Amino acid sequence: MTSLAPIQDMTPPEAIRGMSRSAALQDMTPPAAILWDWDNTLVDGWAAIEAGLAATFRAFAMPVWDRTAVLANVRGSLRDTFPGMFGTDWERARDIFYAEVTACHLDVLNPMPGVAAAISAAGLVCPQGVVSNKQGPLLRAEAVHLGWAGHFGALVGAGDAAADKPDPAPMIMALAAMGIRPEPSIWYIGDTVLDMQAARRAGFVAVLLGNAGHDGGVAAAAPDLHFPDAEMLHRSMVALAKG
Repeated sequence: MTSLAPIQDMTPPEAIRGMSRSAALQDMTPPAAILWDWDNTLVDGWAAIEAGLAATFRAFAMPVWDRTAVLANVRGSLRDTFPGMFGTDWERARDIFYAEVTACHLDVLNPMPGVAAAISAAGLVCPQGVVSNKQGPLLRAEAVHLGWAGHFGALVGAGDAAADKPDPAPMIMALAAMGIRPEPSIWYIGDTVLDMQAARRAGFVAVLLGNAGHDGGVAAAAPDLHFPDAEMLHRSMVALAKG
């Protein structure tokens, strides 16, 4: 795996360890491509996930998670996590979960603040794709629903590749669909520790969007680049586009 420079924190100037924001932007290498996480990075779809888990837990007479518990526990894909949660009945649990989510996910889906502008600006810098642990058909339906599908050369979700994130397989699949060879300058932008781990396993730049408050914070995520919000990411993309 390629060695990366220490974390660059794209917070306001006074907080960047003595480095000005403009200098930090000058030091950034434009990525060859950007791959995005989906849930809690680009969209807020937690209401559907929470509803799906609640229906599943009730069917199995298990305690129902509130939103805080959902945010704290949902990381891996369903096929990686449900066997450990439901044992040999995990496929029945899967069917209950997806039936509930499919029924409501488009109705409760909302873009995260500021990300639409960040996506548009990033498109001026390099090709973009999405790699998510949300089931592939659900992911692609949501991108179409939001009118975003045209921004992305690939939308790869759980179950599409031989393995799910944090395995590199879905990232390699996405890049192949985009006609891009894997290389160290590619960014993977996400909101969790698992996202940063996935980026590193693929040999890419691990970019944290937000402060990972639901996952141990920035220190736990240990990103290579950190953007506290989408507005800062948008400004950085605009600056990179201008050269």
